[in-house]
Amino acid sequence: MLYLRKLGPRDLIAQLFGVKGSTITRAVQQVQPLLAEHGYTVPPPTARFRTPADVTAFLANSMPTEIKSAC
Repeated sequence: MLYLRKLGPRDLIAQLFGVKGSTITRAVQQVQPLLAEHGYTVPPPTARFRTPADVTAFLANSMPTEIKSAC
């Protein structure tokens, strides 16, 4: 889904998950027909990353600094 949402290139997503780019390609090829079969359209991205440092910076700036109670 990260690749389909165009959040980053295949190589970046593969690197983040510790797999080869071909694994991401294969997963996309398996998931796309399932999404189409159910009429699901992948929403456009709200951010785009090119490097692991981009992801780290985004997460550092968007994570809450305190944990809120569930109750």
